Amino acid sequence: MIPSTAIRRLLLIELVGAALILSARLLHAQQPAAPETQASDAVQRLGEHHVKRIGRVELHTADTSIFADEADLYDDEHRAVLTGNVVLTQGTNRIAAERAEFDTQTRLGTFYNAYGIASLQPPTSRQTRTAGFAPPTAAGQETDVYFYGDMVEKIGPKKYKISNGGFTTCVQPTPRWQLSSKTVILNLDHYTVLRQAVFTVKGVPMLYTPILYYPTKKEDRATGILIPTYGTSTVRGQSIHNAFFWAINRSQDMTFMHDWFTSTGQGFGNEYRYNYGGGSDGEMRAYLLKENETTLVGSNGATTTLPGERSYEIRGNVNQPLPHGFRARARANYFSSLATMQTLNTNIYDASRNQRNFGGNVVGVVNGFSVNGTLDHSEYFYPGSLSSAVTGNWPRVNVSHAERPLFGSNLYYSVSSEYAGLLRTNKTGTEEDNSGLTRLDLYPQIRYPFKKWQWFTVNSTVSWRDTFYTRSRDPATGLVVSDSLNRTFFEFRSQLLGPVFTRIWNTPDNGYAEKFKHSIEPFLNVSRTTAIDNFNQIVQLDGTDAIIGKTTSYTYGLNNRFYAKRRPPANSPLRIGVAREIVDVEVVQSYYTDERAAQYDRQYATSFTTTAPSHFSPIALSARALPTDEFNATLRAEFDSQYHALRTISAGGTYNIRNLLAASVAWSKRGFIPGLSGFDNPATLDQYVSTSTNLHTRDNRFGGIYSFNYDLLNSRVLQQRVTGFYNAQCCGVAFEYQAYNLSGISLAVPVDRRFFMSFTLAGLGNFSPFNGAMSGVPR
Repeated sequence: MIPSTAIRRLLLIELVGAALILSARLLHAQQPAAPETQASDAVQRLGEHHVKRIGRVELHTADTSIFADEADLYDDEHRAVLTGNVVLTQGTNRIAAERAEFDTQTRLGTFYNAYGIASLQPPTSRQTRTAGFAPPTAAGQETDVYFYGDMVEKIGPKKYKISNGGFTTCVQPTPRWQLSSKTVILNLDHYTVLRQAVFTVKGVPMLYTPILYYPTKKEDRATGILIPTYGTSTVRGQSIHNAFFWAINRSQDMTFMHDWFTSTGQGFGNEYRYNYGGGSDGEMRAYLLKENETTLVGSNGATTTLPGERSYEIRGNVNQPLPHGFRARARANYFSSLATMQTLNTNIYDASRNQRNFGGNVVGVVNGFSVNGTLDHSEYFYPGSLSSAVTGNWPRVNVSHAERPLFGSNLYYSVSSEYAGLLRTNKTGTEEDNSGLTRLDLYPQIRYPFKKWQWFTVNSTVSWRDTFYTRSRDPATGLVVSDSLNRTFFEFRSQLLGPVFTRIWNTPDNGYAEKFKHSIEPFLNVSRTTAIDNFNQIVQLDGTDAIIGKTTSYTYGLNNRFYAKRRPPANSPLRIGVAREIVDVEVVQSYYTDERAAQYDRQYATSFTTTAPSHFSPIALSARALPTDEFNATLRAEFDSQYHALRTISAGGTYNIRNLLAASVAWSKRGFIPGLSGFDNPATLDQYVSTSTNLHTRDNRFGGIYSFNYDLLNSRVLQQRVTGFYNAQCCGVAFEYQAYNLSGISLAVPVDRRFFMSFTLAGLGNFSPFNGAMSGVPR
């Protein structure tokens, strides 16, 4: 999407109009019938109302000077005719012509064979959208506009007409680009129309259009047509992406888009944004794609026919403060065609997304009670099948009270209650299996903290839970029936931390930090739940339902934390160093007296992978490193304690240099463990690596982005994307190339190769299409 600063630069007034505004100001500056001062080599009176000045004529007003070889002044007609080397100057701006005529009373006039220069001061930089690419001039710098015209007419107080004229912002003797038009109608503070416009590059005509319409406003944001983006794709053919921006007011705007694809059809979209301040803001996007039936032919001659269809996508986020301290939020990420999502989007995370959802919530506090109401609907599509699962809350209302001392003692009480209409429907073709229900839950608890010693703390909690279900599962058939169910149990928990061992090193001569600290923190969490005799009748929908009764669990582990007290930078206002955690390593495992509990423990990523019941959870290792503000790295691994093999591992890191470099890398692997259910099927193995590098000069003169996602297990590139841009003094160009692997969706074309290109001119802007092309390039 085009940001407000780029939209403002799109306005033709800032290129052609500014120069014409200059001439308008120069004419407008001549308020009296005669200039304030006049000078020339000779003066002739040719009539009662006709005075002719000859040789080095100078006519001066407060801020404007007019020079010419000769000037004829007709005071009865309020008319002045200047000939020979006519020059009008105002500040650093200048306009020259062979001849000029204007009415000193109506302030309307005409310049003949005019050319000149105008210096424009753009607005200060502001927050912009990430889409698009950098304009060729930095914010706050002047843009020089060079213009010309056979005839420039002032036909109204703020309206001008140029015949056979053109303009450029390039200072080269042969401009890199130039826009010429047979007729330009400039209406200040309203619009500019160019008829029979021709865009040339290095003197070579590149683009012709019978008419162009641009806004002519003084504000940063203005209504107008945006520069189009060209693209090509193996699946959809060549494409042209056009957009029109509507600045509704200072707080609202809307962008209308049209995409034309030579092979498949066309798309229509719009984006609405608003920001009223005070946390009231939102962004909503809608896109409709009308596709024709298309036959794809692979390199081996295989064909695939894509049926013609209409599909749509809706995205949005809304935030709205409400009376009495409440706040509302809403979101939507919904689409009608999964195949379209996978073949249209250039962002791999959007293209691989197989879940659509929408919802909203309202939060607030009433008399010390926190109230949270939620509505959400989500549908997950299983890969390679026609099946899907619908989940959500319709609605879920939670009322809770934060901890408070009980009768002024060292005991703390809290309570939480919830009403939830839970959605759960499994769809297979035309068949639906609905296991949704309504659940009411009451959850009071009392906590006692033991903090007598700093190196050893114990938090003990006793809670009671009462949950009512409107439906239950028949243990004999496994079907969900309409019989209600009530579940009650007590839970006792203790969290023991310590003894904590620490050591501090003073390192005044160390170049990295003046002091280091190492902390070793063993911990033990013990939990005991009373019997839940009807567990097999409970419909398992989320973690509230997956609690095994008559079970004791022990979660034990060790935390290693490393701190560094670093000296502040030389330009920092701080005078003393600040301690920060630079490395954190945690090892944790759980033991359960009931081995079924291992299948429902949500603190382990592999608990819900159809593994067999076990008294022990996997051993989880988590590590994080943040040695500097620029670099951070993470590691997460789960190790099976029975088979002594790695279940899953993932690692990632980022490195950033402000206004110069942003790089990231991520790697994940799912292990193969023979004999372990859920990990003994080679078809479920995976190993991926992804990386992204964004490098550009600090002034955004040139730069680029490179990213790829690679399937290490199958040795194939999932997607590879290269984006680059270059901005010269008066223009810029950006391109994007992407190769996206489509082998997972059974098309004759295994790889969709996509290319996009757009450009900017000084004072003009561009945009990013709805499919994500040209996005992420720094502004």
